[in-house]
Amino acid sequence: MSKAQDDSLTQYTARHAKQLGGAVIDTLLPPQALLGLDADPIARRMWADVTFLDAPWCEACGFPFEYAVQGGALCARCSVKPPSYDRARAAMAYDEGSRALILSFKHGGRTVGLSSFAAQMRRAGRDLLTDADLLVPVPLHPSRLIKRRYNQATLLARALAKITPAQFAPDVLFRTRRTESQGRFNARARADNVRGAFAVRRPDHIKGRKVILIDDVLTTGATLESCARTLKRAGAARVDGLCLARVAKAAALPT
Repeated sequence: MSKAQDDSLTQYTARHAKQLGGAVIDTLLPPQALLGLDADPIARRMWADVTFLDAPWCEACGFPFEYAVQGGALCARCSVKPPSYDRARAAMAYDEGSRALILSFKHGGRTVGLSSFAAQMRRAGRDLLTDADLLVPVPLHPSRLIKRRYNQATLLARALAKITPAQFAPDVLFRTRRTESQGRFNARARADNVRGAFAVRRPDHIKGRKVILIDDVLTTGATLESCARTLKRAGAARVDGLCLARVAKAAALPT
C-alpha cells in the first residue's frame, strides 16, 4: 500500500470513528448545544404564537380560568375527582401556537431555547418552587430513551435546577415497563396505560421531601397521577407537577 493510500485510509478511519463516537456519546448524554433565541430566527417565530399561562387557574391542576376567581378555586374535573398530585402548573398552552415549538424539542432534537423554557416554567411554578426539595423528571423507558437520544423532561429539570434552589434528582423514578405512546389514547386508556408503570429507585432520598415532577406536556394528567401515587407511597411529603405546556381545552368529567 502506498503512503498516499495509507494516509487516506487513516483519515477515513479516524473520521468514521469520530462519527461513531459522537453517536454513542449523544445516546448516553443529551445534546449540549443550547443556543439563544437571537441566534435562531425560526425559534423566534415559533415563540411569537405561544399563549403563556398564569393565574387565575385551578388551584389543583392549573387549568386556566377565563375570569378572576377567589383563591383555592377548583375546576370542575378536580372538584369531582381531586388528583393524586397536590398541584400542577404549566408555562404555556399546548395548542396550534405552541405545537411546532414543543414537538421540535420533544421529537426533533431542537434544544434551542431550553433556557427560555426553564425560565417560563419557573415563572409559572413560582408557588411550587418556593420550598421544593427535588426536581424529578418523568422517566422514559430505556428503549425509548435510546431511540429519542434524550429525555426532554430530564433536560427541562436540569435547566430548571440551575435557576432555582431545588435539587435536580434524575435517578429517583424509573419505568418498570415500556408503555405505549399516550398520544393515541383517550383519558381512561391513558390512565390504564401508565398504571403501575413507575417505581422509586431511592425511597430514602424522597421520604419526607417535597417533590416536583417535571414533564413536557400535561394532557389528561394520567402520567403525573401515576408518578405521584408512586412517590407518595414511597413517603414523599408533597408531590407537585410542573410542565412546559398543557392542553387547555375543556374535557369530559371523570367517571
